[in-house]
Amino acid sequence: MNERIAAIDIGTNSFHLVIARPTATGGFEIVTTWKDVVRLGSGSGDMKTLAPDAIERGIDALGRMAEMAASHGATVHAVATSAVREAENKREFLDRAMQEAGVEVQVISGFEEARLIHLGLLRALPIFNQRIMGFDIGGGSTEIVAGKGTDLLAARSFRLGAIRLTERFFPGGVVSSPSALQDCRDFVQQTLAGVEVEFVGHRPQLLVASSGTAGTLTAMACAARGENPASLNGARVSAAELDALVEQLVATKPSKRSKIPGLDERRSDIIIGGAILAEQVVQLSGLDGFIYSSYALREGVLVDKMPGAAENNLHDLRRSNVLRLARSLDPDVAHAEHCTDLALQLFDRLDDKHLYGDDERELLDMAGLLHNVGLFISHSGHHKHSYYVIRHSEQLTGFSDNEIELIAQIARYHRKSHPARSHQSFMALSEADQQRVRVLAGILRIAIGLDRRHRNVVASMRVLVGDQITIEPVPGSSDLDLSIEVHAASERVSLLSEALQQDVRISLPSVLAPAPF
Repeated sequence: MNERIAAIDIGTNSFHLVIARPTATGGFEIVTTWKDVVRLGSGSGDMKTLAPDAIERGIDALGRMAEMAASHGATVHAVATSAVREAENKREFLDRAMQEAGVEVQVISGFEEARLIHLGLLRALPIFNQRIMGFDIGGGSTEIVAGKGTDLLAARSFRLGAIRLTERFFPGGVVSSPSALQDCRDFVQQTLAGVEVEFVGHRPQLLVASSGTAGTLTAMACAARGENPASLNGARVSAAELDALVEQLVATKPSKRSKIPGLDERRSDIIIGGAILAEQVVQLSGLDGFIYSSYALREGVLVDKMPGAAENNLHDLRRSNVLRLARSLDPDVAHAEHCTDLALQLFDRLDDKHLYGDDERELLDMAGLLHNVGLFISHSGHHKHSYYVIRHSEQLTGFSDNEIELIAQIARYHRKSHPARSHQSFMALSEADQQRVRVLAGILRIAIGLDRRHRNVVASMRVLVGDQITIEPVPGSSDLDLSIEVHAASERVSLLSEALQQDVRISLPSVLAPAPF
């Protein structure tokens, strides 16, 4: 129980480090925290590029955080949010983070970010038995969740943030006219259209806000009340107080704004965009203000990574979400499940050849279950449709952005052409991930061939590895003819053969007996 865990939240505005140690009750105890205002992302629309100087600041901050984590003997788990996931040059940042700072960064989807924030909120406040609506305003995105206990009822990520809104409507933090203020409010309202139905429809009893913008507004509200609490966690800000804060910020010149009690000087230039966004979320919620949570994404990462957190079985969450998507879109999900079972058998029997482990096995499992979801759109080119559905689904919480990309690509290459240099999405992967896709998609292709008639006639298989790999399908009953399955699988061996650089052959079983593992 002495192993320490470090969570790093790589945000658009700030990088946050929290180091914690697990407790005997399955929770955690904070050892130390650290924050760097990096301003990694900028841009009023799509944050398509990380500027060279921003990357330098980010790598420097990561290096310092990695050193601190190492000094505490902590295992590092780093996640990146909107600024990195939207950047076309994110690979440069990710590669340098690994090479120069020694930090492997996971880029997480907006929906995964919302899920982790929800976990953080539950650990900060006594709200487990209440229906909550939570929102987290970052520099580039805002995540909104609805939940009760560990049940996540709804989760969305919006391209709205304190930096993004300020640069679009209030450059330099200046409110140039009343129309700029109204334009910002209108834009937020339009972007959040549907929130009332999707989130307020769950009848939340409490609105919870987290992260820097909410913390700053809470500190300002406390200061206006003449309070100076030791901790802001659990402090409340009423709707009327929030409206008054917005009016005060708009009326104060940028050069004087940092003098407002409770306002962090480093946030004074972007606070108006964030404050208007908070104002609009509160209005949409129909609740009288919010309660502040000092825990958010990084603490959610801790909850996910701490041993013994039985209420948050990540694998079960991931697989249940995948099955839900498969069952809603695949017209023959039983076929997908059987193909997946055969693919996992083949993966296990070839472990000495591909040398992959549990992570890759899970990717294959998920891709196998989802490989035919594109049939919902059309049969023609359904492998490409499957890629699109998986890549853009809002149901796949629990996965990092890279994991979703790999699952989508494995499913995309379950038929037709092999991965090629002309395939832009494939070439954007690292070389290691490209090989994972080749091997796992190659295995899945053969498994699909072994259920060519969708009748589950192949129950298992023998795999003999010598000068070549020989796969002998074993029928569920001795009187079944496997010739069609053998032929179909034989036509699908080339991708796996190329990936493993060894001939692969499908053969009728020489002895009809249960296959040894």
